[in-house]
Amino acid sequence: MSETAHRDRILTRAALVLAGASAAAEPCFPPEVLDAAEARGYLAPDEEEEIKLRYAQYLGVRTALLQVLAATEPASGRDSKEWALHLPAFAAAFGAACLLVRGSLSLIAQGERCRPLRKKLDEGDSLRGIPRKTFANIYRAASDPLRLNRFAAAADFYYEHRSSIAAMAEDPVFARLPALLAAEEAWLASVRPGIVRRHLRYRWFSFKRRHHSAWKQSVFGFFEWSGRAIADLRQPGLKPGGAPKRVSAALREETLALVRPGDIFVTRHDDALSNLFLPGHWPHAALYLGSPEQRAAHGVKLAPPLERRLTGGICFLEAKKDGVLLRLAEDTLEVDSFVVLRPPLDPGALAAALTRAMDHTDKPFDFSFDFRKADRLACTALVYRTYHRCGPLVFSLVEVSARPCLPAEELISQALAQDFAVVAACGIGNDAIVTGTDALLALHASRSAL
Repeated sequence: MSETAHRDRILTRAALVLAGASAAAEPCFPPEVLDAAEARGYLAPDEEEEIKLRYAQYLGVRTALLQVLAATEPASGRDSKEWALHLPAFAAAFGAACLLVRGSLSLIAQGERCRPLRKKLDEGDSLRGIPRKTFANIYRAASDPLRLNRFAAAADFYYEHRSSIAAMAEDPVFARLPALLAAEEAWLASVRPGIVRRHLRYRWFSFKRRHHSAWKQSVFGFFEWSGRAIADLRQPGLKPGGAPKRVSAALREETLALVRPGDIFVTRHDDALSNLFLPGHWPHAALYLGSPEQRAAHGVKLAPPLERRLTGGICFLEAKKDGVLLRLAEDTLEVDSFVVLRPPLDPGALAAALTRAMDHTDKPFDFSFDFRKADRLACTALVYRTYHRCGPLVFSLVEVSARPCLPAEELISQALAQDFAVVAACGIGNDAIVTGTDALLALHASRSAL
């Protein structure tokens, strides 16, 4: 292929990408969601899902525009003299740059307006292919004085050669490009006056983010070290050394015959030292996914890739110090007592909730118990993100030690208020399984210390 034919092929592809990307180059997050998040200080899980979906779409468009710019900028030249000799390539490269800059500035403006948004956009999300610190990186690139001055020089050149670029509309390949550039003129005039201001604002943003990040890493490191140590310690004098857990293998088997996919197990170890640092009687929660036979019997249909992960006896998803992992019943139910809560959802809603829960598999444990973040999860955070806004269910975080979270006791309270059924309980008062009304009374007795 000749050099001219290769160049024309690149420009043809660039024109097609620009025509398709012009409407989606600017991210648009719902203002009412941003206002609500700013007021409460965090994004709720359903809001976060919508934000991340839109952000992933925007990043996809941004990647396509960067590819256009990388392909056309070398062909257009380095300055106005070379740009004049390669006007079609310049127009394509400048069109991609306009969409990139406008989209970046819009994203930054929305992030500056809503602190929870910019923090959420900097979280990594492997499921949606979003790397960490994307917002900070886009902010840095869009505030670089050298890049913005070069862009301003290209804008000056565009205005000087606007009539020649407009004539390109007669070429079928570039028919839409002049109109696209003309539509960008409304905001181009505001780019040059704000270059210094944007750079200074980014420097302040970067300074605060680096120092806050260093502080958080130090604090999280302490929480992780202490959390791992406490998880392995036992309160002295409560149980004889080497004593088995009160929930035996026979009780586990009896329980698994009573439960259904989607049930929540709230559990307790009698002598765990961590009981002293958590509010109330019940400290921990896990999500029951069921066996393949149980899911089929109750009409809970998961996608085949998820079903293939839930074989070999795996029936729980639980967040412990080693992370959010799929677990066997003998692992999760090696406890001294538990209570089982059942959500009032139909099989379709349960399947959607369990699918959502599986999205969190293999994430690390959150020793800082920051329920605003989704890249690390504590035990009840997993349940919160599984069921919040699933059907009629709504869970609210509460302030504990100046941090929004959902302790297991509060999870129980909010679940009971939303008609969760108490299916079974074990290890409360005696080492037997009780169901129905007896289970509900046993749960109330444990929480009131009767």
